[in-house]
Order: sequence, then C-alpha cells, then structure tokens
Amino acid sequence: MTLWVDRYRPHTLDDLHYHHGLSARLRSLAASGDFPHMLFYGPSGAGKKTRIACTLRQLFGSGVEKLKIDQRVFLTPSKRKLDVNVVQSNFHIELTPRQATTMSGSMTGWSSKKS
Repeated sequence: MTLWVDRYRPHTLDDLHYHHGLSARLRSLAASGDFPHMLFYGPSGAGKKTRIACTLRQLFGSGVEKLKIDQRVFLTPSKRKLDVNVVQSNFHIELTPRQATTMSGSMTGWSSKKS
C-alpha cells in the first residue's frame, strides 16, 4: 500500500506549482548539461526533497528511482565516529547530516555496513 503523499507527489519540475522561478532555473541548468554541485537547505516540509527528485528525473530519467540505502561510519579529525545513512542511485548521493549520530569505540577510516 502506497502512502497518499507518495502517490500524489509531483514527479517532474512542470508538476511543481510553487517557486516557478526556481523550477525554471533548475530546468535551464539541467538542459545546459553543465550542472554544478548543489546544496539545498530550508525548513522541514518546504519541498526540498521533492524538488531535488524532480530535478534528478529531469537530468537522468527514471533511473534515479532505483535507490540503494547504506549505512556508513566516518571517523572525524577529533576521533569521533559518525554513523550516517546514505541513500544513492547511480546518479546521485544523498546525505542527511542531522541523522548522523556518534558512536563509542575507536576506528580508523570509515567502513560500510550492509543494510
């Protein structure tokens, strides 16, 4: 069973009916073929994830919907371990810093845990 919000979520930049200027700018960048690295920020529920998903579909097609979810552990310069959930396709990587949690123990470098 699919959630209502997922069923009716916009799938293309043309389906987004807010911030038309931003959608036009992202559409133009996608068409140019010279798409820079971008950082999206804003309050929870502002539509960042939906707009990013629409932009990725514009750039790469439906292949971006095939996601791999992984959990990685990073060692910071202060020797703290951070456990980070990573969502990725063959075309993008999604990191959500607020989900990072510290872990106890010692470690060198980072490793990948299969989920």
